[in-house]
Amino acid sequence: MAGLATKGSGLVNRLLTQARPQLDVFLKYAKVELTPPTPADIPAIRQGLGNIIKGAKTGAYKNLTVREAWLNTLVTAEVIFWFYIGECIGKRHIVGYNV
Repeated sequence: MAGLATKGSGLVNRLLTQARPQLDVFLKYAKVELTPPTPADIPAIRQGLGNIIKGAKTGAYKNLTVREAWLNTLVTAEVIFWFYIGECIGKRHIVGYNV
């Protein structure tokens, strides 16, 4: 029985050692991507929105590669799906509100 506990703790230590690099990368990106915007980020957000509007007016979207267009489509779909999931969570029903 003691041998099983020793092997189990050795396995856990080995798994933690192997998972540490991936966990560090995850935490690095999570710290950057999951924080809410700060007031210092507002000018960059405005500039980004201005670039989107300017690109729509000048037709810059016509010069995208297929890969970039597909990536933009997937990001847009993700935002829409999360919006609808949030609405379903808020309503607490799939269809309609419980009045």
